[in-house]
Amino acid sequence: MKFALGIEYNGAGYCGWQRQPSRCSIQDQIESALSEIAAHPVNLVAAGRTDAGVHASVQVAHFETTAQRPITAWVRGTNTHLPADIAVLWATQVADPFHARFSARSRSYRYLLLNHPVRPAALNGVVGWYHLPLDVAAMHTAAQRLLGEHDFSSFRGADCQAASPVRDLRSARVRSSGDYIEFSFQANGFLHHMVRNIVGSLVQIGSGKRAGAWLSDVLQARERRVAAPTFAPAGLYLAHVEYEAHWALPLSGGREAWLERLPLVRSA
Repeated sequence: MKFALGIEYNGAGYCGWQRQPSRCSIQDQIESALSEIAAHPVNLVAAGRTDAGVHASVQVAHFETTAQRPITAWVRGTNTHLPADIAVLWATQVADPFHARFSARSRSYRYLLLNHPVRPAALNGVVGWYHLPLDVAAMHTAAQRLLGEHDFSSFRGADCQAASPVRDLRSARVRSSGDYIEFSFQANGFLHHMVRNIVGSLVQIGSGKRAGAWLSDVLQARERRVAAPTFAPAGLYLAHVEYEAHWALPLSGGREAWLERLPLVRSA
């Protein structure tokens, strides 16, 4: 049998999603918890591998098992074996062809940034921070230059293992509420550090250090060295994974939409 899971986590205390020999990853934690419920070793396959310090309001993963358990066991039972900063939101049985990564049509990421002279304290680790005033409209306008299918090598991390740097960026939005700025992106897939590198470059534009047209030059250069430094991971969230309707995954109306309900990311 194959099951899909929706997972929420705060990645601040972990070395990323992917399993590590030191067992410091989110995948390690969830596989261990699932194995307790299944009474056999469980291997998870995720829609995307988030980096160290990066969060998810909905990560989707699948696993296979021979264990006969009620759905509640894969949710509440698994959560009893997980630390407080990781939770399974839902579980559902899926057909054998389903694959959390390869069946996904798109992924969406959000970056939440505190734009204030003083660094965050209560929200340390869950929002990014930039101390100088930022022009939100300029950043939003510049982000539209990246829409479409392009070679995103200029925004690709050095350790990226993707076979191709070409991605289709389908939407890009920058908006603000009070001292908070939300950057949101949807694409068929993302390269290693791609969102954080784009955010870093947009911040250069928003602070007035670069003109908006510079972003087009960066994209066309296909050289990582010409873009801005990689922005901090703290404010980055895997926010949504899109699948064909026939998989019948419970992706809407759940806690995966919690970012939309936060006052700091609501539209004015």
